[in-house]
Amino acid sequence: MNPSFWKGKKILITGHTGFKGSWLSLWLQHLGSDLVGFSNSIPTNPSLFEDAKNENFMTSIKGDIRNYNELKQVFLKFEPEIIFHLAAQSLVHHSYENPSETYATNVMGTVNLLEIVRETKIPKVVINVTSDKCYKNIDSLKGNVESDALGGYDPYSSSKACAELVIDSYRNSFFNISEFEKHNIAISSVRAGNVIGGGDWAENRLIPDIMRGIQNKNEIKIRNPKAIRPWQYVLDPLNGYLILGEKLWDNGAKFSEAWNFGPTEEEPKTVSWIFEKIQQYLGLEIKLIVEDKKFKHESGILILNSDKAKTRLGWRSKIDINMGIKFVVEWYKQHQQKNDMRKISLEQIRMFEELN
Repeated sequence: MNPSFWKGKKILITGHTGFKGSWLSLWLQHLGSDLVGFSNSIPTNPSLFEDAKNENFMTSIKGDIRNYNELKQVFLKFEPEIIFHLAAQSLVHHSYENPSETYATNVMGTVNLLEIVRETKIPKVVINVTSDKCYKNIDSLKGNVESDALGGYDPYSSSKACAELVIDSYRNSFFNISEFEKHNIAISSVRAGNVIGGGDWAENRLIPDIMRGIQNKNEIKIRNPKAIRPWQYVLDPLNGYLILGEKLWDNGAKFSEAWNFGPTEEEPKTVSWIFEKIQQYLGLEIKLIVEDKKFKHESGILILNSDKAKTRLGWRSKIDINMGIKFVVEWYKQHQQKNDMRKISLEQIRMFEELN
């Protein structure tokens, strides 16, 4: 990633108040981008968006991705050159409770954004953030590649597969690379694994649940200790998005497609392994309860193959799972001590940038 590329670039992030959106906003602020965010709410309390004081360093607009006119006004007013589309309903269990909301946000929200791009032709680069769960899962240790079948058992996973189909259709129908010189708009989708990092306070996610349990002195409950996930530290996939953004800007016809940004083949671990490692770094004995009640279906194994991003983009995962958990534990320790979390978070970004 070339830091100087991002200085002064006009960028729109949808979903900028969420966990990944907040880290991306903070990083782009650090890089000197002209940044606008569009989100319907701050999804958690506490939140990284507020802890890092992101609103003081960007234009933050409240709006609903499902509202076409609200979103279009942002395009017309700010004329962003690059868009990162992260606005989504991102929780599997919530998708079972509110499937209609999940599809409306994740599918029609994507349609709205791409339709506005088609009408206005304002941005040059659009990066749509979907999920590793967009693949048709067969619980295999063979990592999914970008050409594998899409699917989704639960409404969340299905909605992300649908969003991928929408993106592919718009890319073929309206932004075909064979006519790139006419429209000059590059569109990609990106699929990351189970992203971990400081400042994640979402419900029904392993690390936030552990940290809340420790702070509140509650027992920590988990659903499936044997589930295998492609855990990765948050700045690794975000680094991939930024590298891809530069490639799309310089040569969009060559890179307008789907991309995986997952951990190395050695990194996927079970839920119980992650729990034990956090307990080790905290130096605490944590009481864990495996809930025996029946939950809605979740995939047992999710693994991504990122060979394409390594070969064609020159991207690689810079932080292994052990270092990632150290970063995460340190962030939450600092938060519990009520330290300056913008300073702490920016320091983690600087440390990441210095890694080879």
